[in-house]
Amino acid sequence: MPDLLWDDVKVLFDPEISGALPDVVVEGTSVEDWQMLLDLVQTQGWQHAYSLDGEPTEQVSAADMAAGGASEFSATPELRVWPIPEVLLIFRMYQVESIDFDVDLRELHGQERLDVLVDVFRLIGQRLGKSVWMSAEGSPGHPDLGFDVEVDRVVLMAAPGG
Repeated sequence: MPDLLWDDVKVLFDPEISGALPDVVVEGTSVEDWQMLLDLVQTQGWQHAYSLDGEPTEQVSAADMAAGGASEFSATPELRVWPIPEVLLIFRMYQVESIDFDVDLRELHGQERLDVLVDVFRLIGQRLGKSVWMSAEGSPGHPDLGFDVEVDRVVLMAAPGG
C-alpha cells in the first residue's frame, strides 16, 4: 500500500492552494550531503540539467557548487531533475546547511506521479539519513507532508484542506 493516497492529499497538490512550486527542504546538511544528492541523481539515472544564474553549464561537484555560490554576488547553482518526464524537481543551493528544492505541481496529478514523488522523498531521506519536508509555496516551517526519517516513511503532517 502506498504511503499516501492521491484522494487523501490531492488538495495539497492544487497549485491554486499550495502554489505552483511548493517548498521542500532537508535541514542540517553539509557539502557531503549535497554530494550524496548529486550522486543519487546520477545512480538513479534521472534526467537532469545544471545551470548557474539561468545559464546551462556542466555539472560540478557539490564543493564547487558551494564555492561558486559563496559570495553575495555569486549566482545560485540550480539543478533541475526529472525522475520521470512528468515530474520536475528544482534544487537550488542557497546555502550548504539545507537542501532546498521545489516541486512543480502543474504536472503532478494522480496516484502514479504521487508515488514517484514519495519514492524520491524516501530515496533522498534514506540516503542522507534526514527528514525531507514539503510546505506550501512561501510557507517554510509549516510542512504539509514529507519523509520522516524516524518512521522511515512519507507521512502527512497537516490535514488537507484545513
